[in-house]
Amino acid sequence: MRSYSPDLTPPWKKPKPVPEVEASADLVVEEVATGFCGAVIRCEAGTVTLEDRFGKHRVFPLEPRGFLLDGRIVTLTRPSAPAPPRPSRTASGSLAVPATRARVARAGRIYVEGRHDAELVEKVWGDDLRVEGVVVEYLSGIDDLPSIVTSFSPAPDARLGILVDHLVPGSKESRIAASVTGADVLVAGHPYIDVWEAVKPATLGIRAWPRIPHGEDWKTGVCRALGWPANTGAAWQHILSKVTSYKDLEPELLGRVEELIDFVTLGSGDR
Repeated sequence: MRSYSPDLTPPWKKPKPVPEVEASADLVVEEVATGFCGAVIRCEAGTVTLEDRFGKHRVFPLEPRGFLLDGRIVTLTRPSAPAPPRPSRTASGSLAVPATRARVARAGRIYVEGRHDAELVEKVWGDDLRVEGVVVEYLSGIDDLPSIVTSFSPAPDARLGILVDHLVPGSKESRIAASVTGADVLVAGHPYIDVWEAVKPATLGIRAWPRIPHGEDWKTGVCRALGWPANTGAAWQHILSKVTSYKDLEPELLGRVEELIDFVTLGSGDR
């Protein structure tokens, strides 16, 4: 037995399929019923808003076969939601490298004075350091820096970069740094008493970092002057939480960290 479709409409009478087109911004269409022609300026659930060449706006329902596009009947549909954009830059301002595994650690290192310095560098430059395979370690001060450098034994394929706080003429730090020399070791520093001060005051909602009398512990004095609880660990966590990118840091620190990263990664193994 031959089976027949219950639809007995002759093929020549059946409506032809109508293409569906997303109502993307600036798409120019003509509404079939009214002849209103304009560019799409907004598309919401069930409606589309067109603007004609005189700047007049009209709202139409998104009905099947309701519009002409280049003389052809189409059905406008609401545009699909775009995928959320991937971050294009890291916190340090460098171009992000998506889906990249951390590089095997280099023999070279960057040393910083303390844990707070290391945490700040990790927060802003961590993505870059992992891509480059650079490990940051902290020293708990630099009084023994010459012996530490000697023990590390810097070499062309194992360069050593050192970030020093308060590296200004006449300071203890400057005298210690001057005693460290070698083609494969670089000491760079910022002028601030502590890395806390390298965070811009505006980032924390204060006008300026307070001046602490000579002889008083600087961090404790800062907490007192700003009315913070006398807990320097908690104060640092508050400061660190406000830092989201390089824009929150002073340029004197930014330049020195970038300089050290370049120095460590441009050893003979990369030439």
